[in-house]
Amino acid sequence: MTDYYETLGIKKTATKEEIKKAYKKLAKKHHPDLNKNNPKSAEKFKEINEAYSALSDESKRSNYDRFGSAGAQQHSHGYEGFQSRDFGDISDIFDSFFGFGGQRSGNVRRKGQSLKVELELSFKEAVFGTEKKIKVTRYETCDTCEGLGGKGEVKCATCKGAGHVRKNFRTPFGVFAQTAACNTCGGTGNVLKHTCKDCKGNGKVKNTSSITVKVPPGISDGQTLRLTGEGEAGNHGGPAGDLFVEVYVTPDEMFERKGDNIHLDYPISFSQAALGDTVQVPTIRGKVKMKIPSGTQSGTLMKLKEEGVDNVNGYGVGDQYVRICVKTPTKLNSKMKKLLKDFAKENKEKLKIEKGFFEKLKDGFEL
Repeated sequence: MTDYYETLGIKKTATKEEIKKAYKKLAKKHHPDLNKNNPKSAEKFKEINEAYSALSDESKRSNYDRFGSAGAQQHSHGYEGFQSRDFGDISDIFDSFFGFGGQRSGNVRRKGQSLKVELELSFKEAVFGTEKKIKVTRYETCDTCEGLGGKGEVKCATCKGAGHVRKNFRTPFGVFAQTAACNTCGGTGNVLKHTCKDCKGNGKVKNTSSITVKVPPGISDGQTLRLTGEGEAGNHGGPAGDLFVEVYVTPDEMFERKGDNIHLDYPISFSQAALGDTVQVPTIRGKVKMKIPSGTQSGTLMKLKEEGVDNVNGYGVGDQYVRICVKTPTKLNSKMKKLLKDFAKENKEKLKIEKGFFEKLKDGFEL
C-alpha cells in the first residue's frame, strides 16, 4: 500500500501548510514538462498529486488515516488530478514558481512622488529658527482639467468598459488565463473623449513653486524636515507626495556647536589669570558676566548654564562651555621686565612637569 506521507516526505503530524509546502517543492521537481528526458517523472508526478489530493483535504485525510489509500479514493470517487483541485492552491503554486500575482482592476488612487531638496542655514538661523522661501519644481494638479486629464468620458474600446482584460500565458502546467487591469483605460472602463491640451491627458503639469519652510529652533546640521503634501501631485485624485528638506548649517567663526551645547575659546591676560577678574563673555544671546577665579590655568573649562541651544524637540536648553586661553605678553618694556623679574625672585614655587602632561594637554584641546 502506498504511504502518502512517505511520498511527500512528511510526518503524519504535518500541518496543512507543511503538506502544501512539500507538494509544491516535489511538483516542481518532478513535473513531466520539466523532465522530458526522464520517462519516470510522469508516474512520480502522478503519485505526488495523488498523495496531495488525499492529504490536503481534511475529510479525505481522515479517511486515509483510518482506511488507507482505498478510503481516500472512495471519498473522492477516484483520482482528481492536478487540474481539478481548488483554484486557490493552483494560484499559490504559480505565485511561488513564477512570481505571477493576481491584479485587481479599478481606478487606483496613487500617492504622488516625494521630493528632496537642500536648504542652507546660517549658524544663528539654525539655533533660533527661521522661515525660508524655497523654489521647488514639481508636477502639480492641472488647473485646466482639475486633474481629470480632459472631459467627456466614453466606454473603453479595449476592455468594452469592463476595466480589465484576460491574458493567456503558457506554463509547464498548461495554458492559463490571467485577469489584469486594462492598460488603455487604467482599469476605469472609460477613456476621455477630449484630452486636456495643457497636461496632454496626464492630469498634471510641471511647475516651479515657492514654498515657505518653517525651521524650528535648535535644528542641527544634516537633519531633515518633512513637509507633508508638498511633493508631486498624486494620480487619479490620490494624495500628493511629501517634500523632504535636508538642512546644511554653515559654521560660525566664534561659536562651535556640539549637540545642544555651545563651545567658545575665551582669551584672558596673564594678570587676569593670576589675580582673577570678572569678564563679559559673548554667548549666542548676548554678553554675560563670568567670574575668573585667581590662579586660573590656561585650558580651564568653565560652564555657563543654559546658555546653549534650545533642544529641537523641546527637551530643555544646552549649556555654554568657555575654554580659558591665557595669553602670554610678548611686547614688554623695561619696567614690565623688571616687575616680572622681581616677581620671579619672590615666587619660590618651582614648576614640576608631571608625567603624562603632554598627553593631558592634547586631550584637553580635543574637548
